[in-house]
Amino acid sequence: MATASNEHTAHSQETLEQLKLIADDTRWRLLIALRYSDHQVSELVERLDLSQNLISYHLGVLRQAGLVQVHRSDADARVSYYSINLSALSAIYRRLGTALRVPTQPFGAVDAHPTVVFLCTANSARSQMAEGWLRHLSGGRIVARSAGTRPATLHPLAVQVMAERGIDIGYQQSKHIDALADLVPDVVVTICDIARTECAVWHGVAYRLHWSLPDPLTVMDPTQTLKTFRAVRNELHQRIEGLLGLLVPPG
Repeated sequence: MATASNEHTAHSQETLEQLKLIADDTRWRLLIALRYSDHQVSELVERLDLSQNLISYHLGVLRQAGLVQVHRSDADARVSYYSINLSALSAIYRRLGTALRVPTQPFGAVDAHPTVVFLCTANSARSQMAEGWLRHLSGGRIVARSAGTRPATLHPLAVQVMAERGIDIGYQQSKHIDALADLVPDVVVTICDIARTECAVWHGVAYRLHWSLPDPLTVMDPTQTLKTFRAVRNELHQRIEGLLGLLVPPG
């Protein structure tokens, strides 16, 4: 009994410390900002109207706690994107109940059947998997499309790892962004740092988000390629689940 009691006390203390960590005003605002889209430090400075030193400090605290992760841009190695570690945050949700449940509210400005476009460079892996996940998880409630700035061919490993989760994307085809020129999406999500820099503003779009996910095709070690594809697939799964909650009102 004493051991169980000690474990309960330790668990409660850990939960309290996590709550204190997140409840800080600046860190809370950072998590909310990163909930929607990955950002560079300079973008967070402008978005939150706070000093760079303050933003960098609190990002460091969140990184040390495992709640925020950083990815060096594929477009410019001097640039880094910060994003929420959804797995770590989900573990905290289970301890804190519904207080920080993500997501809580839909975007609100989208149609009953919104359209989402995912963009990357080759439209061969990340954007294709994102399209497949959204179509599958929304049950057809959301129109999902993807395209690339320099389209290649749908990668067989993207098809394979999605099939492992029971999702067939083998029929999807890579296409140039111009093929969607007549589409007026509610949300545009760039999943490639290069595509983010190459894509002009999509006029009429209500929301433009960026997810800085690594390109699995850049992995040089062939024994790690499949593992990386699966990791990106799983990350996209979490991101799409979050996006769904923002787009589709509960109930």
